[in-house]
Amino acid sequence: MSESWIIQNLRAVRGRAYPRILGAQREPSWIFFDVVLPLLGVAAYVYVYKFMNAPSEFVGFVILGGAMAAFWLNILWSMASQLYWEKETGNLSLYLIAPVSRLSILAGMAVGGLFFTTLRASSTLIIGIVVFNVTLSLSSPIMLIAVFTVTMIALYGMGMMFASLYLLFGREAYHLSSLMTEPIYLASGLYFPVKALGYWAAAGASIIPITLGLDGLRQLFYPSTSAEYGFLPVELELVILAGLSVLFLFLSKLSLDYMEKLGKTTGRLTLRWQ
Repeated sequence: MSESWIIQNLRAVRGRAYPRILGAQREPSWIFFDVVLPLLGVAAYVYVYKFMNAPSEFVGFVILGGAMAAFWLNILWSMASQLYWEKETGNLSLYLIAPVSRLSILAGMAVGGLFFTTLRASSTLIIGIVVFNVTLSLSSPIMLIAVFTVTMIALYGMGMMFASLYLLFGREAYHLSSLMTEPIYLASGLYFPVKALGYWAAAGASIIPITLGLDGLRQLFYPSTSAEYGFLPVELELVILAGLSVLFLFLSKLSLDYMEKLGKTTGRLTLRWQ
């Protein structure tokens, strides 16, 4: 692995991330809809909890879940489906003949997507806290950064793996993304503590990184509720998320290699409507 090869791939990451970062400000009116519309769904859950006289912490749980939902939607619609859409627009063949690792292209997509999604999620979080008068009690900023960072690595590693699989599934990709939106909201406990699902159901849902990541963030913002609503100790969730990061990055490399091998065998990988 030469120095020039590394530099070349870093340039590929920057080049693929650049249009996504620039695209975040391409149309100012879209920023309004990206920030305000998710708040409507969050507000519905907030008022349901208020009507039920649920503990005040649940409002904070919903706000955090609404912010994290932006990352899951970005994984489904901007990471997993992206290579398929690139094929439909004729750009995929350019990526495949570029003298760089395909992983660097996917990493660039992840970096760019993470940037503008973080802006959107932060806006949702801040506005939600202000509008609903939410009080957070952060116990460990360093642990918070660690949990969030590892969660994003695992989540976008999953997105990189899905990108290759979606390309193989072809036109079914759209339906898969629709299928994995609302059910994942439920399984990952986006608007309620995942512990409420029961131990084994929550353990099964933990394969989705956002499940443990969100549970860990809630415990760090509301340390007094950890014993009652936390699924696992935050330290253990951090270790599991680190393992998921390695697993999904490894599987993304395998699925990418399989996709290329299959493309060379069948010769149809870059053909539209396949």
